[in-house]
Amino acid sequence: MNQRQLFANLHAMWRIRALEEKVYELRLSGEIVGSVHLENGQEAIPVGAARCLRRQDALFTTYRGHGWALARGVPSRAIFAELLYRRTGVNGGRGGSAHFSAPQYGFHGENSIVGAGAPLAVGAALAARYDGSGRVAMTVFGDGAMNQGAVAESMNLAAAMSLPVIFVCENNKYSELTPIADMVRNPDLSARATALGIPAVRIDGNDCDTVSAAVGLAVRNAEHGLGPSFIEARTRRITGHYIGDVQHYRPEGELEADQADEPIVRLTRGLRAAGASEYALAEVERRARAEMSAASRRALADPLTDPMTVTEHLYA
Repeated sequence: MNQRQLFANLHAMWRIRALEEKVYELRLSGEIVGSVHLENGQEAIPVGAARCLRRQDALFTTYRGHGWALARGVPSRAIFAELLYRRTGVNGGRGGSAHFSAPQYGFHGENSIVGAGAPLAVGAALAARYDGSGRVAMTVFGDGAMNQGAVAESMNLAAAMSLPVIFVCENNKYSELTPIADMVRNPDLSARATALGIPAVRIDGNDCDTVSAAVGLAVRNAEHGLGPSFIEARTRRITGHYIGDVQHYRPEGELEADQADEPIVRLTRGLRAAGASEYALAEVERRARAEMSAASRRALADPLTDPMTVTEHLYA
């Protein structure tokens, strides 16, 4: 991988980190209200995966999806505006942090129901068989969602019908506040997909290029009618499960170890060892932070959503 592409990876991850840190500030100041879940430490997965998705492909994420939206091409100002309940948000300020979507960018939304993106993605993949779109659907969920019946059922249906779905499990070790090791006997979550006849891999989720290689192969397989794939991307979040989580459940020294190997630190270390200048490395971060500062400032100046429109665009 040439240095130019590595710097592009670094900038893409810094954009997500800077967005999430600005969201954190706005949540603490009260400008953003409600539950917010950050992606800090997991940035390599959306950056590496989104690079392989095409315009027609459909992405379904968890409530930890701000970074996925940004990686898919959703403008940062529109994301901030949505989280800040502004009319200029991607859903007019109605979706907030946990429910926004931007289908015009192939981002079909977050979901506060654990694992609920899986059946939605399978539906999108099934529709692709008849609408001529050539669509591949990707669903992203955490390790805890592997214990949801809807995820297992979705995987089985996708396998049985050979649907073009990519299941991506962001295994960050913790299912909310509980270690996944305390919830399953077999820590290899990809083995469940293998048992259903779905090709599955376990990868280092802290390396963009490793993620891209796995997702790229899965997209090609789906394109050629070979059915679903499963990717278990092992990573670590370096923030709490939610804002306000004091993380008392972490053993001593674990967070520090995770922070020393998170994707931005790791890639910066590699670029520095390859001869990249400190100025060039600092400039990547500066540009990302400047963008998010400006985007959030503009979003804050936009008009608030009229609460009388809360029932618009709802279907029952």
